[in-house]
Amino acid sequence: MKLVICAGPATTGKTSVLRHVTKKLLAAGESVAFLKIDVQYADEDELFAREFGIPTRKCYSGELCPDHCSVMVLGDALRWAEHQACGILLVETAGLCLRCAPYADGGLGIAVLEATSGMNLPLKVGPILSLADIAVVTKIDLVSQAEREVFRARIQAAAPEVRVREVNALYGIGVDPLVEMIRNTPEVPALLQLRGNPPVGTCTICVGKKEIGWEKHFGVVRPLENDLFYRGE
Repeated sequence: MKLVICAGPATTGKTSVLRHVTKKLLAAGESVAFLKIDVQYADEDELFAREFGIPTRKCYSGELCPDHCSVMVLGDALRWAEHQACGILLVETAGLCLRCAPYADGGLGIAVLEATSGMNLPLKVGPILSLADIAVVTKIDLVSQAEREVFRARIQAAAPEVRVREVNALYGIGVDPLVEMIRNTPEVPALLQLRGNPPVGTCTICVGKKEIGWEKHFGVVRPLENDLFYRGE
């Protein structure tokens, strides 16, 4: 089983990129399954099932961060895809956290960013970009050549090891190298682990404490005029 996890901010074109990728993978004789992870609504699984006739699933993270949800369900998803006799599992995740990333060691991590989102976006998205293997830049036809070059330079400044691929997600132009990378990805190891370190989880807000002000909370806290520190036993 080969694992591909595609993340990135909303409206960047993740689904469009994966549609063209799936079409080319199937044409090359690969068997593909698709999993969509989102917060509370998604219909991409239905679109992929209708268009390609492949096994699809979706999972709502609800009160969990989508990145954390993917860690919880990925083992089951791999077993499900294997039971469907598929060789490649494509996972599209909402990836909203920006403190961590859903990528797994042994799988291929793809970050999709849109060139129209501002030149500083690559400096803001954190591990979703810096822990990826490939940064796919979409909507390149809507910006100037100079803006494209600046955007690429910002990606390389934020994530020097990440390969950058510019893609027209509407027509699928530029996805062939991406398909080739997916086909050359090794199979996932027996012990699958999250790539990178998860963020600090000692947060009383995350367990439901609603009061405003750092003085009302415990664990890792932060005042406006100071840095993070630990408060509590």
